[in-house]
Amino acid sequence: MNPQQKTALITGANRGIGHETAKQLKQQGLNVILSARDPQKGQTTATELGVDFLQMDVSDENSITTAAKEYKTRFGHSLDILINNAGIFPDQEKSILETTAELINQALLTNTTGPILATQHFLPLLENSKEGARIINISSKLGQLSTMIDTAPAYSISKTALNAVTRQLAAALKHKNISVNAVSPGWVRTDMGGQNADLSVQEGADSITWLATQAPQSLTGTFVRDREQIEW
Repeated sequence: MNPQQKTALITGANRGIGHETAKQLKQQGLNVILSARDPQKGQTTATELGVDFLQMDVSDENSITTAAKEYKTRFGHSLDILINNAGIFPDQEKSILETTAELINQALLTNTTGPILATQHFLPLLENSKEGARIINISSKLGQLSTMIDTAPAYSISKTALNAVTRQLAAALKHKNISVNAVSPGWVRTDMGGQNADLSVQEGADSITWLATQAPQSLTGTFVRDREQIEW
């Protein structure tokens, strides 16, 4: 790792938007740590990209605790950028009238509680960032209340809740020079988004990379798409 460059940790980054974000940040010269719950897939992807790997399952607090301790041992006591990207889409085409408590709880555990716990456990490292740290929560248009429809209820509800988490964290961390923003990548051609989606994975990762590297440090508590603030 280059001690002169900022360090970014991306959860759930062995494929899709997280993978592309890792690639883009690596190309910009950042130290990138790719996190995934599957150690074999994660390490393989990290090796391919030339970045570091840290095993972590954000649906398991013990795993997060272990990962934070391992981070300190391997990478030091400072982290500049935390990208809460890990997410699941458990809906199986069920409507709000058909969904189950199990599906909703699965979505909330990974998509909402996971980013809270990751932020809590890595906060001491983020507080040591020399120029101010950044937390980026990967949300979705499906979690946007102003345009919400009856699609993927468990996923949508979990992403709306993640937006609320973003506002809570931004308020709680505003005096620590840690910005917290949510981003909607758009409908992206990934395993989750499908091949009929509007955007390439490169386009989907663009606003995330921008928030991580170019957006004003003062920008916090917002919902972003295409590098612009959007309604919640």
